[in-house]
Amino acid sequence: MPKAYDFDLFTIGAGSGGVRASRIAAAYGAKVAVAEERYLGGTCVNVGCIPKKLLVYASEFSAALEDAAGFGWAQTQSQFDWQKLIANKDREIERLNNVYERLLVDAGAQIIRHRAQLLDAHTIAVNGRRLTARYILIATGSWPTIPRIPGAELAITSNEAFHLPDLPRRILIIGGGYVGVEFAGIFHGLRAQVTQVHRGALFLRGFDDDLRAALAEEMRTRGIDLRFNTQLSKLARSDGGITASLSDGTRLEVDMVMFCTGRHPNSSGLGLEAAGVKCDANGAILVNEYSQTSAENIYAVGDVTNRRNLTPVAIAEGHAVAELLFGGQRRVIDYDNVPSAVFSQPPLATVGLTETAARARYSAIEVYKSVFRPLKHTLSGRNERTLMKLVVEPRSGRVVGAHMLGPDAAEIIQGLAIALKAGATKAQFDATIGIHPTAAEEFVTMREKSA
Repeated sequence: MPKAYDFDLFTIGAGSGGVRASRIAAAYGAKVAVAEERYLGGTCVNVGCIPKKLLVYASEFSAALEDAAGFGWAQTQSQFDWQKLIANKDREIERLNNVYERLLVDAGAQIIRHRAQLLDAHTIAVNGRRLTARYILIATGSWPTIPRIPGAELAITSNEAFHLPDLPRRILIIGGGYVGVEFAGIFHGLRAQVTQVHRGALFLRGFDDDLRAALAEEMRTRGIDLRFNTQLSKLARSDGGITASLSDGTRLEVDMVMFCTGRHPNSSGLGLEAAGVKCDANGAILVNEYSQTSAENIYAVGDVTNRRNLTPVAIAEGHAVAELLFGGQRRVIDYDNVPSAVFSQPPLATVGLTETAARARYSAIEVYKSVFRPLKHTLSGRNERTLMKLVVEPRSGRVVGAHMLGPDAAEIIQGLAIALKAGATKAQFDATIGIHPTAAEEFVTMREKSA
């Protein structure tokens, strides 16, 4: 007789990937438990995508107030209340926490609000108990990385940024990834003085170079102090707040320093070695195309595997694992043409290959590019430009990359992602009639090759 287990599936981590897998598994009739030591919904719901987007919305109103004058609105004195924003944000996050709890409970999964640790491939220690499971899913996400420099304890990370008691007047952001770029826009839009330091020549490595350069120009135009090819050497307390010493010899007096220096897989202390689960040198759990680890009954999804660290990807991976284990369906996640966005100000979004990646893959490519002033700013007076770009493989005619910097970039690129996934050609883009007047119509009216 097969061995009896306490659970068919035991999930460690109640973020987006873990919750989706647990819900689907329970819907198939599996007996499921989910262990979470922090908060339901994971990083995205609590200290990531959702609260960050709410703060982006808040920060955009200052520019909107400035733009309103050109449309006949008299300038009025405005006042921002940080505590009210955070309180309202917290209320929405609490609602979402309850939604996640309801989704799991209604599906029949058991929630265990404690830290879980693997004792072997089928045994989990949690809250003083030993539980067994036929399958185990690890979905513990990632955690902010803090650089080892003198005074690092004086800084915050994105985790703490959502719970500050007061809005800092002067903030230094360290790092050039999407989190740093987004928070630079957030704090600047809320009228803080922002300096962003990045060790590379340009931020947002991995995105299209034209978008990176154009965004840097727009951010500087708005008044953000960008310092590239620069590193933070040390932090120290001072009468004025915090003194930051930079690699170029300059010092800055700020009220707050925020590390946006990457994230690492949240895999330590889980007992992975005892269960036979292997990780790479950075702590990412190694998995095959079905998210199966080196222990055949243990699976891992989401940021802890460091594949494509995006919430919708984690959800797709978790769903596929549940279907594999309990639905009899073998589905491999396709990581090509996964769209992504940076909610910078202005925002950018992308799907497919960058120009650099396309040149490396194909013997020849065609690039179509358009830079223009949005209609709105013809009256607002704001000197801002939208950039749109298509990368085409000429033999097949397929559009292999679409990139945009400008208002509503994420909303527009999401639609183009369907076209790229379907293998749409430039001729099909050209044959599509646009909606006028919109920025999006530019993607179907670009005719002149720039390369």
